Amino acid sequence: MQEIERKFLVKKDNGTWRDMATSHSHIAQGYIDCKGATVRIRLRDDKAYLTIKGPSADNGLSRYEFEKEISPEDAVQLMKLCRGGVIDKTRYLVTFGGHTFEVDEFHGINQGLVFAEIELQSADETFERPPFLGPEVTGNKHYYNSHLLACPYPQWREQVPEEYR
Repeated sequence: MQEIERKFLVKKDNGTWRDMATSHSHIAQGYIDCKGATVRIRLRDDKAYLTIKGPSADNGLSRYEFEKEISPEDAVQLMKLCRGGVIDKTRYLVTFGGHTFEVDEFHGINQGLVFAEIELQSADETFERPPFLGPEVTGNKHYYNSHLLACPYPQWREQVPEEYR
């Protein structure tokens, strides 16, 4: 399956995105070393997933994605094979203009980072921007969850415009 996804910074000066959220869940995820692909193990509330993503294309806009639900017990064991620790975040789902935005609020070593993602059916699909959405960061490696373990947010926080920190 081809994943088409765009990422955006989220404005910090208001809690609009939290107020608009229809649900939220806790996510812990880690990454297993694999050359040429990203292999992710994710625990999301009481469910678990193994995801393999291919290299990014179109300046980070799209890439192949395979995802399979696995048992939470298997995920706990696979997490032991992950490199560099675990990403800890809360994901809020916000429906706006007929699309669902996933707003990720990071904890732990990436505390303070918040960005939103939207999955699209095509690269040129249009969508209405919610009021909390800031500049696009699609393709910027700093915002790849797998990169956040090696280069946590505090190391590059000052590069982010103040209204989004």
